Amino acid sequence: MSRKKKSISIHDRELFREAMKDVLPLNQDKVMPFQHHLPPIPQQRERDEALVIQDMMSETFEAAELETGEELLYLRPGVPKRLLRQLRQGKYSIGAELDLHGMNVPMARQALASFLRECERNDIRSLRIIHGKGRGSYQKEPILKGKVNAWLQQKDQVLAFCSARSADGGTGAIYVLLKRRR
Repeated sequence: MSRKKKSISIHDRELFREAMKDVLPLNQDKVMPFQHHLPPIPQQRERDEALVIQDMMSETFEAAELETGEELLYLRPGVPKRLLRQLRQGKYSIGAELDLHGMNVPMARQALASFLRECERNDIRSLRIIHGKGRGSYQKEPILKGKVNAWLQQKDQVLAFCSARSADGGTGAIYVLLKRRR
C-alpha cells in the first residue's frame, strides 16, 4: 500500500516562507535540556544553626549560678577577671544593641540567637542587650532577665556579661563581651 505525497500549494508555500523569513538556521541539531540553577543558599548550614539554637538555648538549662538578685554577673571560667571589671566600668564601646522589650520568651530567644550570630559574623565583640526590669510582665517580675542570663551562659562565644551602668539601662540591661572571631 503506497501513500501518495500530498502536494503543497503555491499559496501555502508563500505563507510558510513569509512566516519563516526572520528565522535563522541552527548551527547544531542537539537540544539541551533546561537546567534550573538554584542560588547558592547554605540550606544545610541554616538548618544546623536552627538546631544549635534550640539545643544551646533550651528552657531546661539550669545555670550553675542563676542569680535572683538585681545585678547579673557572669565570667566564663578561665577568662581573666579584669575583663569583667572593665566591662562593668563601661570601658568597652558598645558595637551593637538588642532591645527585647515587648517580646515573649520564644520571640526573645530567637531574636537573641540571631543577634549573637550577626554580631559574630560582623566581628562585633561588645554588646548591650536590654531585657527590661519586668514591670510590664504579668506578675511584675523580670522573666526575660533570667532567661537571657541562662541563654548567654550556654553560648561558647560569650566571655562575660554584667548588668549595665544606670546611664545605659541599669539592671534592665546587660553588657556582653564576645570572643574574638578566628
